[in-house]
Amino acid sequence: MTAIVPKKASSDVRTLAERVFHQLQDAIVRGELPPGSKITEPDLAKTYGISRGPLREAMRRLESHRLIERVPHVGARVVKLSVKELIELFDVREALESMAARLAAEFMTPEEIVGLRQVLAVHERQADLSKGEAYYQREGDLDFHYLIVLGSHNRMLMALLCDDLYYLVRLYRTQFSASGSRPKRAFVEHHRIVDAIEAGDAELAELLMRRHVSASRANVVDRYSSILNQEPGVPS
Repeated sequence: MTAIVPKKASSDVRTLAERVFHQLQDAIVRGELPPGSKITEPDLAKTYGISRGPLREAMRRLESHRLIERVPHVGARVVKLSVKELIELFDVREALESMAARLAAEFMTPEEIVGLRQVLAVHERQADLSKGEAYYQREGDLDFHYLIVLGSHNRMLMALLCDDLYYLVRLYRTQFSASGSRPKRAFVEHHRIVDAIEAGDAELAELLMRRHVSASRANVVDRYSSILNQEPGVPS
């Protein structure tokens, strides 16, 4: 006989799973759980003080967002892309995000553009950006790229970039794009993209986004390759 779970209990499990999912997702994106690191249910249950049920649900969500993977005879581990896979990810991102910027220049509302400006104002106040150390964007409504995709008003692009690839892109963008003068340059590039969108110049918005993502790819791949080359026996 199947046990009947009271609605309150079922809701509590989902709430716990949601909380742990966001905690683990943030830990992975920030590198606290490094790419390739093994993760086990007993260790996570102990760390986060949560029972196996909600934890398994959180891990299923992480797997669906491509942040963890199951490896035969090894178990679950944080995803670790090869350099080739990383380049492929950024190639897709360059093509789709430049398209999103072009569509945003055509369809983004004045209110949405004001929202973009406000997000950049929030970013400008970040201590890590002012020091030139990093440019960390929180997910969703505080993520510049996420808002551009929403501004395209193209549901297919939203599904691909905001659901399917979003978290994996954030992982590598966050951990490996902050280097040298890149954070401040990226911030300036964001402003130029918004200027083109506000002017309704679809061709320029597409070109600027393509260049922006291309520069980010070169920077990320260079940093990631250097890290991999320091790890003995790790193929790039």
